Amino acid sequence: MAAACAVTASLTLLPLSHDGDDVFGPQATGPGALNALQTRADSCKDPLASVPPSEVDGEAVRRIKERGKLIAGVDQNSFQWGFRDPETGKLEGFDIDLVRAIAKAVLGDENKVIFRAIPTNQRIEALENDKVDVVVRTMTINCARLRDVSFSTPYFLAGQQVLAAKEDHSITGYNSTLAGKRICTAEGSTAYDELKKKSYGAVFEDEHDGTPADEDQLTVPNQLDCLVRLQLGEVDAIVTDNALAAGQAAQDPAVQLKGTPFTEEYYGVATKLGADDLVARVNKVLLDYTSGGADSPWMTSYKKWLANGLPGIEGPPKPQ
Repeated sequence: MAAACAVTASLTLLPLSHDGDDVFGPQATGPGALNALQTRADSCKDPLASVPPSEVDGEAVRRIKERGKLIAGVDQNSFQWGFRDPETGKLEGFDIDLVRAIAKAVLGDENKVIFRAIPTNQRIEALENDKVDVVVRTMTINCARLRDVSFSTPYFLAGQQVLAAKEDHSITGYNSTLAGKRICTAEGSTAYDELKKKSYGAVFEDEHDGTPADEDQLTVPNQLDCLVRLQLGEVDAIVTDNALAAGQAAQDPAVQLKGTPFTEEYYGVATKLGADDLVARVNKVLLDYTSGGADSPWMTSYKKWLANGLPGIEGPPKPQ
């Protein structure tokens, strides 16, 4: 596991790095759109519902075109999803492919992208503060987040699951075997929320969580930090999306998924709240990106990046 730890460390880079010019202006949104989507959040019954796909330019899309670059918040530490190839230095992965498809649809060139690596706990803040146009970073759609951001239709279905050392037979999944175990999650993640609901007696909160003295030992800014903690023996297990955990297991054969997924996590592309013209454009991209059956761009990307760790997926979630 120590050797794998070195590989993990080599992929860990500073947040809010980017390729290309760092140019970003204020993101304007229409008041009608803002009110409509805020109502959707307040009366949220179906968080997966989204605006219809469209290619009509609104204020948000026009600003991207005027700038000439799409600014995307991504992960650069999640193997197979968003990671920087240590040999080429290029960002690659399933989420990165989708970002490039959005850039090509909006700007006519998949390379007209500024990538900004953002920690898990800063995804919403980056959108609210106009640091990025979109966040494509294994971000789960739910009602709570719809109060702060807008989401596209889902582009992937994952589920929360336990990741632990392969040799640790005392943990069998998300159940009573977690009692007394030190569990790591990312701050602001749905995994943390699930443990808050039901922890099975696990120890999953730092003593000074949410304060300047936060130890960042059990709840960490970046999900990959949990893998490092596990490799060092500082925690006993991780709770995270099985899609991310499968990539981590591919990095480190000494860890494995335990039990079965205990939630359904639908990933969506997030935008600033009220940027419904951009959401509609992304939904049109997703409609095209997922069309074509086994030969669709979505399936091509899945086979390239995810099929080995997450076999048996026959296609993307159906548009809502």
